[in-house]
Amino acid sequence: MREALALAAQAAEAGEVPVGAVVVKDGEIVGRGYNRPITTSDPTAHAEIVAMRDAARQLANYRLVDCELYVTLEPCVMCVGAMVHARIRRIVYGTRDPKTGACGSIVDLPGLATFNHHGTFEGGILAAESAEILRRFFAARR
Repeated sequence: MREALALAAQAAEAGEVPVGAVVVKDGEIVGRGYNRPITTSDPTAHAEIVAMRDAARQLANYRLVDCELYVTLEPCVMCVGAMVHARIRRIVYGTRDPKTGACGSIVDLPGLATFNHHGTFEGGILAAESAEILRRFFAARR
């Protein structure tokens, strides 16, 4: 999660909402990403998607079975859907997202029994640090 926080700082430096993510397999980081929808003009370029794309390239497989994803902010609907399709085993996130969070804040997609894959989702890891980088970013914009 510390690496995800460092990536979130890179996003902030680029003027993006500071969210960072890493994909880990067998204890090694195989994918990294930070928010870049503004700089890439790509609405799907959330940190989680960028990290999963990087991991898929590194592993030469679109299925990220036996991988874990660490992200600083509770994933949105799009990202949870991508994680399900990628077969991510475990998702760990920092702070909750009261506006678009899809792991319980707005909707609880991981709780849907009808999904064909069920990874585990765990929130609140380094939540204070994750929330603080977001707070500072938005305070500077006001």
